[in-house]
Amino acid sequence: MESLAILAQAAATPGVPWHLWDTLILGAFFLGMVLIVLWVLLQKEETSSDYFLAGRNAGWVSIGSSIFASNIGSEHLVGLAGAGFVSGMAMAHWEMHGWLILVLGWVFVPFYDRIKVFTMPEFLERRFNPSSRSILSIISLVSYVLTKVAVTVYSGGVVFSTVFGIDRVPDTVPLLGGMDMFWVSAIGLVVITGIYTVLGGMKAVMYTSVLQTPVLLIGSIVILVVGLSKVGGWGEVEKICGANCNLVRPHSDPNFPWTGVLFASPIIGFWYWCTDQFIVQRVLSGRNQKEARRGAILAGYFKLLPVFIFLVPGMIAYALNTKGLLAMPTTPAGQPDADKAFSTLVAQLLPIGFKGVVVCGLLAALMSSLASLFNSSAALFIGDFYKKLVPSASEKHLVVAGKVATAVVVVLGIVWIPVMKGMGNVLYQYLQGVQNLLAPAIASAFILGVFWKRTSAKGALVGLVSGFGIGMFRLTLDVVIGGKVKAINNALDLSVADKTAKLAELAQQYGVLYRIEAVNWLHFGAMLFALCIAIMVVVSLLTPPPTKEQLRFTYAAATPEEKAVTRASWNAWDVVHSAIVLGVIVAFYIYFWHRF
Repeated sequence: MESLAILAQAAATPGVPWHLWDTLILGAFFLGMVLIVLWVLLQKEETSSDYFLAGRNAGWVSIGSSIFASNIGSEHLVGLAGAGFVSGMAMAHWEMHGWLILVLGWVFVPFYDRIKVFTMPEFLERRFNPSSRSILSIISLVSYVLTKVAVTVYSGGVVFSTVFGIDRVPDTVPLLGGMDMFWVSAIGLVVITGIYTVLGGMKAVMYTSVLQTPVLLIGSIVILVVGLSKVGGWGEVEKICGANCNLVRPHSDPNFPWTGVLFASPIIGFWYWCTDQFIVQRVLSGRNQKEARRGAILAGYFKLLPVFIFLVPGMIAYALNTKGLLAMPTTPAGQPDADKAFSTLVAQLLPIGFKGVVVCGLLAALMSSLASLFNSSAALFIGDFYKKLVPSASEKHLVVAGKVATAVVVVLGIVWIPVMKGMGNVLYQYLQGVQNLLAPAIASAFILGVFWKRTSAKGALVGLVSGFGIGMFRLTLDVVIGGKVKAINNALDLSVADKTAKLAELAQQYGVLYRIEAVNWLHFGAMLFALCIAIMVVVSLLTPPPTKEQLRFTYAAATPEEKAVTRASWNAWDVVHSAIVLGVIVAFYIYFWHRF
């Protein structure tokens, strides 16, 4: 705590300075976290089900809070605000996916509850074969490395180095003096979060999120209110941002053509909300279908907020910067560093005390996202690989092995950070771009596997391998060729003519590979999904049909008794609140469809 106070006192941002009240609030937040973890440690956990799924006894409030807190991470605090700064409402589609959380609650909660799965890859093994399970586990772990770990750790460094306003830790701080604040903040978050996740398991993740979620919401709403007051109201933001307030962009838009957005974003959303272990693990921890569904509905309510509390502040930052009321940090190319929009608002606008609240919210989002990742990656590795390699391992041995596997995933994610930075996109677009390459194969396998009984094991396997391979091929092109294109475009010592000539040379050098990389990222994702579906359908029709046992793991296989259990689990409450969530989403689309 003494080191924390020294860091706080070192803050020298152009806005309201860090105050003792901010430090006290931050200290109270950490004390609350410690007390929750200590309480969890007093609850005995004897099995891996207790550790990874909280004993399947979670209530709907903790489920909904955990889903939201797990989803709302650094990609929102840093990336979504940055996206709002650069492109306005263009990426709001990905955040208005509350309807897909309702699909999770109403369609997939009863299905997963009926088949009693521990992980999502386990479902593919039962529906298809062990090879499909292994491929999905590999894809999921790769996605954790490329997105969740790299993005969260990077964002932690960006946020706190900006909020505290220092590049290096003061020499007076023991052990850490003189070190780069970016890496101290990033690695510190990993260590602190790792400790309470490793000690407490899923229960620690679930119950700490109940504290983290309201803190995060309060802090973000304060930023929204203060920012709107400073800029002169929402009307002023719309006036300055202009066409960037439009949800739908022309087909010719190089980044967000409406044809790509409307078809590709739901693919990513379906994969993330209905099939990703990172999210589905939360509803699997519910004590019954009613609690799990209502937790999903609560998460649907929460999911209506990010556009307003993260993306809109990015637009506010753009408006304030345009009016000269906000001093945005700049990139080496001399442009405003969009990914620092939210943390700059925190550093420069908030009054005494509120900065501490928002920093608690930032910590809550970063730590919750990492905690969920730690637990989910451990569950995947243990359930889908380690148990097969060491079938005689005890429950305690499995938990230890899961912790080691998680540490490896985190290290790989940190190593990927320099590559991610070299790709040059706004953080949120980078995140969705990578997920756009990983989601099609998984989404197609689940959609066909659950709803089309003729999908065969070989069809699913060929589709998964093909989709994943093509996606990683495109990612390689994005890193190699795309990185060179961005470096040329951002070069300060090149004229427009020189840049054009160098891009022409690059196109000639790489030929067809350059043209593949040049295909709009959203169009590529939609085409990859269609290709995966086509491959699975064709191969399935040419290979033996599923066995009777495999068909038990399709949606249509529910017995009358199982359907009755599902029907008894919901009532008017569930219907009314689901309708409210859908109504808000429709109203949002009507308002922002084409404002200018």
